[in-house]
Amino acid sequence: MNIAFYAPMKAPDDPVISGDRETARLILAALRAEGHEVTLVSRLRTWQKMPEEARFVALADESAAETRRLLGDWTAGGAPDLWITYHLYHKAPDWLGPAVTAALGIPYVVLEGCRAAKHASGAWATGFAQADRALLAADAVAALHEEDFEGLVPLVPGDRLFSLTPFVDASRFESAAAQTRDTDPPVLATVAMMRSGDKEASYRLLADALGRLGERPWRLIVAGDGPRRDAILALFPADRLDWRRALPPEAIPGVFADADLFVWPAINEAFGVALLEAQAAGLPVVAGASGGVPDIVRDRETGLVVPEGDTDAFAAAVARLLDDAEQRRAFGRVAAAYARARHDIPAGRARLREILDHAIRTRALRRSVSAGAA
Repeated sequence: MNIAFYAPMKAPDDPVISGDRETARLILAALRAEGHEVTLVSRLRTWQKMPEEARFVALADESAAETRRLLGDWTAGGAPDLWITYHLYHKAPDWLGPAVTAALGIPYVVLEGCRAAKHASGAWATGFAQADRALLAADAVAALHEEDFEGLVPLVPGDRLFSLTPFVDASRFESAAAQTRDTDPPVLATVAMMRSGDKEASYRLLADALGRLGERPWRLIVAGDGPRRDAILALFPADRLDWRRALPPEAIPGVFADADLFVWPAINEAFGVALLEAQAAGLPVVAGASGGVPDIVRDRETGLVVPEGDTDAFAAAVARLLDDAEQRRAFGRVAAAYARARHDIPAGRARLREILDHAIRTRALRRSVSAGAA
């Protein structure tokens, strides 16, 4: 199929590295591996950090102009067979997909749909309402973790709502997973951008937790950069820190190959691509139980999941695995097998195939019902 792809939060070719961008790229790779021709049809970004009503009005106008452009481009032929919008929610609503697919009569799919009902009123109400309109227009909506799925249940008809388990390209991490991990002192690793808000809060909790480990030896590899770099790096003892800046995706397996344990408090994390990648590389994980983290890190099987924001619990979990090298290695072996079995691209391809096939059938049925009503 010829598939139109749109990401209103962040385009997959955005220069800023993030888990969201990586997930979009993985979805594109999976679709192309299925034989589809996938085109990024627009880079219009509707995401806002803070809500501004004037900006919502401007975005609606910009989206209308972009819709006219796309439909005009496709007047002479070459229109897509199906449209996918990736990561749709109140901060990044989609005006393009519903309008284009209605005009062309093609299936409309939302991957990583999110809905938090508390934003139905208040400053985000405009974005929330538009996101709801798009979700209702979709022929299939997929949530990437259980919390998001439950948030969508009150709105999206059950026959259009799916779970899409997050996936990575586990083959990239096979060499790291094969490493014999017997480092002295043990090496911890984390991969995250250094910006204000939840990322900085996670770094601060991590530094606080590591400061409670007493005389235990450890070193920490950090891969990441951003506007809060200096403040964040200053949180950690310089003699125990190996800062590797922001690395391209192809360099991340090397970080994991050098480590014994992945640590990330995951404050307000959706699910965390790095948590999946670390497990694919054979690293056990200590993480906070936010969002979809408990869906992808199996507590006491592939690592330890502690209450979100609980510094004492996080420190105790890290201490437990620092003190028990055999348990670390056992968790790591299970983590690598688990990632290959459940979170590798082949599993993602199969699920995407199901979702797209269902969307095609749903669109045909909706057209039939609409024609009959007329």
